Amino acid sequence: MSDPDIIEAPLLARLSELGITVTIHRHPPLHTVTESRALRGDLPGAHIKNLFLRDKKRRKWLVTVPEDAEVDLKALRHVIGASGNLSFGNTELLVESLGVEPGSVTPFAVMNDTDCEVAMVLARSVLDHDPVNAHPLHNEATAAIAKADLLRFLEACDHRPMIINLP
Repeated sequence: MSDPDIIEAPLLARLSELGITVTIHRHPPLHTVTESRALRGDLPGAHIKNLFLRDKKRRKWLVTVPEDAEVDLKALRHVIGASGNLSFGNTELLVESLGVEPGSVTPFAVMNDTDCEVAMVLARSVLDHDPVNAHPLHNEATAAIAKADLLRFLEACDHRPMIINLP
């Protein structure tokens, strides 16, 4: 992996341009929700997981849900309007589409989807907490951002989220 400071620099610059405050918490690389829980202590706010999905027509979604949510892909496909079954996008498609590696998927990655090929889906329950904690394009830190600022960031990146109730 490249230097985390270099990877997150464009994100921090974009947030600064938008006047959005973010707090960065540094930690060893985290690859799973279990690792995150063990390390974060009592860090307040929403803790999330992100699913990079595609359907049979090759449409792509980034779905952000609470870390403890169980996601039924068969039910989710109807909520988001997918064609056929949903499946996880492979590493190559993830890097090509959102510019992040597996284990570093984050709603902030939509800033790399300048062609707006990935639809952003956000579980309403994530917004029940403030702040929202997400990776800053790599998994060696957690970025805490106000939920209103996350929504503003997504809209500024032309990825107004589809806000859903998880099925």
